[in-house]
Amino acid sequence: MELKFILGLLVLLTGERRQGYAQEIFGYCTTPDENSGTCINLKECGYLYELVQRGTVSTETRQFLQNSQCGYRSGQVLICCANNRRLNQQPVWGNQSPRPQQPPTPPRVPTSSLLPQPPNCGENFGDRVVGGVETGKKEFPWMVLIEYTKPGNVKGHHCGGSLINNRYVITAAHCVSAIPSDWQLSGVRLGEWDTSTNPDCTTEKNGRRDCNADYVDNPVVERIPHPQYPGNARDQLHDIALLRLRDPVVYTETISPVCLPSLASQRDAIFLGRKMVVAGWGRTETNFTSNRKLKAEVDPVPLSDCNNRYASQRRTVTSNQICAGGVEGVDSCRGDSGGPLLLEDYTEGYSNYYITGVVSYGPTPCGLKGWPGVYTRVAAYLDFIENNVRP
Repeated sequence: MELKFILGLLVLLTGERRQGYAQEIFGYCTTPDENSGTCINLKECGYLYELVQRGTVSTETRQFLQNSQCGYRSGQVLICCANNRRLNQQPVWGNQSPRPQQPPTPPRVPTSSLLPQPPNCGENFGDRVVGGVETGKKEFPWMVLIEYTKPGNVKGHHCGGSLINNRYVITAAHCVSAIPSDWQLSGVRLGEWDTSTNPDCTTEKNGRRDCNADYVDNPVVERIPHPQYPGNARDQLHDIALLRLRDPVVYTETISPVCLPSLASQRDAIFLGRKMVVAGWGRTETNFTSNRKLKAEVDPVPLSDCNNRYASQRRTVTSNQICAGGVEGVDSCRGDSGGPLLLEDYTEGYSNYYITGVVSYGPTPCGLKGWPGVYTRVAAYLDFIENNVRP
């Protein structure tokens, strides 16, 4: 049967461990005809699955399917399905309701009063970080999960972000703009640690049960991707966005903002020789999404080395990006998109975390030796952030 032949051919390609044309980028991918896509099972991609059900498959179609192969998970071959063609329909917002109107823009006030400064941000509750371990349940309290509403009012979390003040979250532009047309970015979850429990609790050595407060779901009312984000381009330049929350955030032990890299020493640095931390709930080395927040220590990589590596993928890394990692088995991964790359820095006697990067893209599978992850360098976009936050 032709369908079995195509699937068999894709399995063969995967078995040879080739780097596919449609390489997955933290859950997203680029199709052979340069469209933004999602890495999914062939049967879930209507227009490609329809091609192989028609009977005879042309040589051109067969080649396109081969080049669309983007991964392999749980015994299933994955293909890159174009977001704008996946279901051949217009965007659906929630339960078929009209697209929400953006609220009127209040007058701007000086930014300095809107963005927290050390020591009132980036609080360090944890011990020093080692690669690939669970965080403490109060660690990195600025991290959020981004919620998407899908057809049938099904909700899921597929990206991360970081709280920067009581109304704004910073994330990747591809988490806002390069999503399936029938998904709506609808909210964020704050104060989360273990997605399988609420509240999150641990048992102390003395046998006492210690619990966090319940997580908080907060609707998103405005999505602000960088205006120069290219969408389908391979290089993913300007991959940064802001989300405005409907309700002002009340800071607690488990919900507080991260510091922005606004110190003079941080403005133009890529922090070579410094240890940095990436954290999230993304796919682990066993290819499953973690219930608990994870963290890993990574080293920055010179841009020249990073460009030499990604040249084979026809990607160019610029000074507005940071490369970090490349150690086998230690990396950010799919599901961590939009999450933070963090630097612990010291100022006026305080130790605080600064968000130096936003997870943008990297190799598939994650944690390949010699393949660093690529992050949007936040310090290059401070003007974008300051020009878009408001009370």
